[in-house]
Amino acid sequence: MKRIIVLGLLILSQVGRAQDTPSAPVERPKLVVGIVVDQMRQEYFYRYQDRFVEDGFKRLMNEGFMMQNGHYNYIPTYTGPGHASVYTGTTPATHGIIGNDWFVRSLGRTVYCAEDSTVTGVAGTASSGEISPRNLLSSTITDELMFATGKRSKVVGIAIKDRGAALPAGHMGDAYWYDAKTGEFMTSTYYCDTLPDWVKAFNDRKLPQNYLSQTWEPLFPIETYVQGAADDNAFESPFIGMETPTFPYDLPALTADNGGLGLISTTPYGNTLTLDLAYAALEGEQLGKRGETDFLAVSFSSTDYIGHRFGPSSVEVEDNYLRLDRELAEFFDYLDREIGEGEYLVFLTADHGVADVVSYMQSERVAAGSLDTRFVLTQLKGFTNQQFGEGDWISNYSNEQVFLNQELAKEKGLVLADMQKEVADFLLRFDGIKETYTAEDLRRLEYNHGRKHLLQMGFNHKASGDVLVILEPAWLTNSVRGTTHGTGYTYDTHVPIVFYGWGVPAGSSSRYATITDIAPTLAMLLKTRLPNGASGQPIGEIVDAK
Repeated sequence: MKRIIVLGLLILSQVGRAQDTPSAPVERPKLVVGIVVDQMRQEYFYRYQDRFVEDGFKRLMNEGFMMQNGHYNYIPTYTGPGHASVYTGTTPATHGIIGNDWFVRSLGRTVYCAEDSTVTGVAGTASSGEISPRNLLSSTITDELMFATGKRSKVVGIAIKDRGAALPAGHMGDAYWYDAKTGEFMTSTYYCDTLPDWVKAFNDRKLPQNYLSQTWEPLFPIETYVQGAADDNAFESPFIGMETPTFPYDLPALTADNGGLGLISTTPYGNTLTLDLAYAALEGEQLGKRGETDFLAVSFSSTDYIGHRFGPSSVEVEDNYLRLDRELAEFFDYLDREIGEGEYLVFLTADHGVADVVSYMQSERVAAGSLDTRFVLTQLKGFTNQQFGEGDWISNYSNEQVFLNQELAKEKGLVLADMQKEVADFLLRFDGIKETYTAEDLRRLEYNHGRKHLLQMGFNHKASGDVLVILEPAWLTNSVRGTTHGTGYTYDTHVPIVFYGWGVPAGSSSRYATITDIAPTLAMLLKTRLPNGASGQPIGEIVDAK
């Protein structure tokens, strides 16, 4: 009996010691760097690789793990929803960012995805400061990292676009974006009341003015840019003050008539400026050097501005990516030195792809077109007045969605579902409109495949319109020069998904993957909870190799 008692006391003693001994720390990288290249197609990795340097995009391709068949899994493919979906691991149907802007019936106006009238600007101008992530209805992977470390981690979001900084930083991080009027990076009172000293010091350097004093010339002889259309063509949109969209671009001469200090956004120097701030953040916040895992979210917005104006087959887009490649190589080398090779984790993706310029496609005899929405709306208003009686039946048309006047329908005793179907059928009469779907069907039915599924994943029951429109492939709305994005076709959905660094094996897969898989993959690697609305799945080829 005594032996049993002694043995029991020894066991209790060992249990007590085990409870007193702290467990081993969770193994995580020192730093996570999330890179979103605004408007980058997956094909750019291959189209331009013969002139990429070894340590930029090629480092990701050769030493990282790339999902070659990565796609957006919803419509519409815009910047706001893209950044939100990457970092929440779910689609607009759940996280609520259903466009860059969308119509709100109760307000009778359009709202901006990152707007917040309860906060004001810190630095910059007041009109650029009413920004926060409050419209984002799901947590982000950056939020979950903060929860996992008791808020000891630091999260910093950086971009020229405010939405490209605020949404990735989540609800608990810090975000800084560019004010085109002052040339400063700013934030809002959602985050802090005064700028950190390192941001003030950065603004004092007046780097935008310095970059805009230069001339944008191609890195290589112009005749060697052979991956797309000729430099001088009728498809691209020239800057104000230029007759043709051609090199060289004398930025001092163009600045005054093209947005002042905002012109930097449509030059490669916008990417340079963004990286300049990233370096300053790494040093100013000592990211990756504090004993906790920190997160730097960087979005390159200039790729989008340049892509819109000149199109994906332009010399300007090619030159921009060749420059960004070299700057990323320097950035990765810096991280190797300062954080330690293999001690940081990088992922790179895009917030959407881009369509080819309509007129360029037509010149090559590829089916394409431009839908005149003003004509369509004029016809639609006439139809609804004839069909339902006199009244202002169309409250709004945006993001390829028709918002009907539901209050008026209720007053007249009309059945909304029947109205939606009649409008949807009427819209199919127009060339360029391929498919139409009603909100009633998107609420009532479940679509598992095809464009209907993509549309449903972007459909929010409280916020989306009554009739949703899908255009024919290669059709855009009101397109003259330049291009845009937003569809569910592969030119808009097929984007990079590549991980590199800490715990990531080298390799690639052609398996279908979605951008909503990025945040769950990070959650597995970082050993955090999944973002609370996440619907994607971890990429097994990456997490199972750890």
